Amino acid sequence: MENYTPPTLFKNPHVQSIMASAGPRKLIMRRRAKKLTDSATTHILDCGNGIRLQGEYSQHADNNKGLVILIHGWLGGNDSMYLLSSANALFLDGFNVFRLNLRDHGGSGHLNRGLFNSARLDEVVNAVHQVQQLFPHPYNYLAGFSLGGNFVLRVANKAPANNIALDKVVSVCPVINPGKTNVNIQQGLFIYHDYFYKKWKRSLLNKLDHFPEYDYREKLKTLKTLDEMTQYFVPNHTDFDNIDEYLKGYSIDGDYLSELAVPCHIISSIDDPVIEAKDLRQLSQSPQLTVELTRYGGHCGYIDSFKLTSWIDRRLKELMSPACNNSAHSIVT
Repeated sequence: MENYTPPTLFKNPHVQSIMASAGPRKLIMRRRAKKLTDSATTHILDCGNGIRLQGEYSQHADNNKGLVILIHGWLGGNDSMYLLSSANALFLDGFNVFRLNLRDHGGSGHLNRGLFNSARLDEVVNAVHQVQQLFPHPYNYLAGFSLGGNFVLRVANKAPANNIALDKVVSVCPVINPGKTNVNIQQGLFIYHDYFYKKWKRSLLNKLDHFPEYDYREKLKTLKTLDEMTQYFVPNHTDFDNIDEYLKGYSIDGDYLSELAVPCHIISSIDDPVIEAKDLRQLSQSPQLTVELTRYGGHCGYIDSFKLTSWIDRRLKELMSPACNNSAHSIVT
């Protein structure tokens, strides 16, 4: 296993977190990932009860490494730079890759009337199952980032009961305690709050273009913070009565992961400004769960050179090797 040691400039957690999706990396990654994106085909997945999710599938004519399904973070999408970087690395290494969009993400706001919320797990479970049915492989892997990292661990928890085969699940900087993460975004460096606030607002306005009957446009103009938006949308557009109930609805702390039946590997950093490393202590022990904690990396960053390459891409390839040891333990690098 290669330890993660970034150049001095990239030891700053905010530089890491921002550069993971910043403008310069977009130009570089779109060029690097051309083979991946040129080979991609768009698929609409039937997730039951009229729900549809969308994703991009890239495949090799001959494949013996297996299928990797990747899930982005909140307000990201199948073309988010961190996701595209990892997808490209895995694809060039011989894996077939499916980049799944959560509801209303990646330009898919037109597919379902109901608004996205993070507690909508069943449709993601069904989407993973559907991908495996459409594209059967001898080896199957699932990985996610941030909120996507939270989703993949919850999918892993439900995998046996839903006929989902998973050889390994990797979760990068997952949301563990949504209540604490919400506070960190609200009260941390303003750039994180403003980033998510603007992206969520754009997503909600896009939803109105397809479903104008929601008619919250004027109300949205009065909501100036993420907290105000959540206070309004949770009771009005979810099955939860208040924010606390909603945030607990997708928490994975406590005993949630105690009965995992598939190998899961969490990678998180001590200096993550969004997800506190001490949240990892709230996870239940499981013989199927490995936690890898790095000194640096920020939130889903792990940039390791001035060429804006990512250590996490190489680590994913290592972890998805059939020879990788699945024994559960804690790793500090």
